[in-house]
Amino acid sequence: MKRLVPLLIALFTTVCASADEVQIAVAANFTAPMQQIAVEFAKDTGHKASPAFGATGKFYAQIANGAPFEVLLSADDEMPARLEKEGHAVAGTRFTYAIGKLVLWSANPDLVDARGEVLRTDKFKHLALANPKTAPYGAAAVEAMTRLGVLSALQSRFVQGENISQVHQFIITGNAELGFVALSQVIKDGKIASGSAWSVPANLYEPIRQDAVLLGKGKDKPAATALLAYLKSDKARAIIKSFGYELR
Repeated sequence: MKRLVPLLIALFTTVCASADEVQIAVAANFTAPMQQIAVEFAKDTGHKASPAFGATGKFYAQIANGAPFEVLLSADDEMPARLEKEGHAVAGTRFTYAIGKLVLWSANPDLVDARGEVLRTDKFKHLALANPKTAPYGAAAVEAMTRLGVLSALQSRFVQGENISQVHQFIITGNAELGFVALSQVIKDGKIASGSAWSVPANLYEPIRQDAVLLGKGKDKPAATALLAYLKSDKARAIIKSFGYELR
């Protein structure tokens, strides 16, 4: 037994030395899937994922100003490409990890109809959406309303959230009767978990291609490169798909 103890200590030290932690900036719409992926990532690799959730536009500004993130999971493909072009991300590491879907959702099960015609009515006073300048899902909502021809009529009813998570909270708390959220926020077991929803047709907004990229600060971090590889694994892709995202 005395001989075994040093061996166990040496083994434990080796494992700890190889284990690493990655700081990830994650688009707010991807909160629930990332929380699950982080657990499985730790189990399967021994590395720890430490995600921060927020608006993609704000993360871009923080990263450009030296924030200590090592991986970005964006809500679009524009910000990762821009960071790569500006030298803040590692060239050749960018890929689409999910394609998001926009949903008009209400906590009221009787408010949103199957064709989104509620937007042309006076059945609500407040419509929540994420800041279109910093949140891609907010930009997609504006684009959809523009193509529907209802944007100008609805602008006075907007309640704007900093990110898609805040929009969801506005609706749950009743600060807005309905709003545009990500399908991933309201789906469970392949169905809308509660309330009422209209899945906005894909032809009303540009595809929400969500790209991941290795940032400059993660270039030499084993956990950072491991996480990006893990997102391409069958297990991670199954989790992503279960939240209603499409995959490439």
